[in-house]
Amino acid sequence: MRALSFILCLLLSTPALAADCVVLLHGLARTAASMRVLEDALLAQGYSVSNLSYPSRQAPIEALAPAAVAAGLDECATHSPQQIHVVTHSLGGILLRAYMQQFPETKIGRVVMLGPPNQGSQVVDHLHDSPGFAWLNGPAGMQLGTAEDSVPKALGPVNFELGVIAGTRSVNLLLSTHLPEPNDGKVALASTKISGMTDHIALPVSHTFMMRDAEVIAQVLAFLAEGRFRSEYE
Repeated sequence: MRALSFILCLLLSTPALAADCVVLLHGLARTAASMRVLEDALLAQGYSVSNLSYPSRQAPIEALAPAAVAAGLDECATHSPQQIHVVTHSLGGILLRAYMQQFPETKIGRVVMLGPPNQGSQVVDHLHDSPGFAWLNGPAGMQLGTAEDSVPKALGPVNFELGVIAGTRSVNLLLSTHLPEPNDGKVALASTKISGMTDHIALPVSHTFMMRDAEVIAQVLAFLAEGRFRSEYE
């Protein structure tokens, strides 16, 4: 109830600039449908939204990043926005970091990452050679380990305004056994952090469903509007 009230307060008190657009980038083995609840909240706030699916299990990060991110940016550009913001889930955050490293001149506004494996995931380290793991997660999923030469570690600090939301609740107790506490079932809280980020918040949500959580959505709206997350006392 508190989170729903929080969203209503934001909708009434901090309307978005009509010219702003938000690119949504879903996570591994998901589609644009997984971001639909968040998309609806952003549309209600007054943003234009680009929420496109990309083939997350069919190519490595270096191929997915330019295709998926550019498609979202191009669709937002058709609205002639004043600013383009980005909200990502899981792998989507790594794709954005890879894209911004390759095209550092790209102008984006604020970014919110939900459960990003910014330092990789120990799940990939431990299950990398397990039967079926590569088939389930594809080339990009296999690149998300925590070794120093893994893609997340190699990308380095961010140079854009970034807020990170980490989850601390797991609905996958088996995968959680491969992760340090706290974690969201797929990514440890500590692994979501990255040098250069503007703000970071931990919420009692799971990796799988965090993008649909009312409190998470409220915090996304807050960061896009104000450049920071709101505390429970505000």
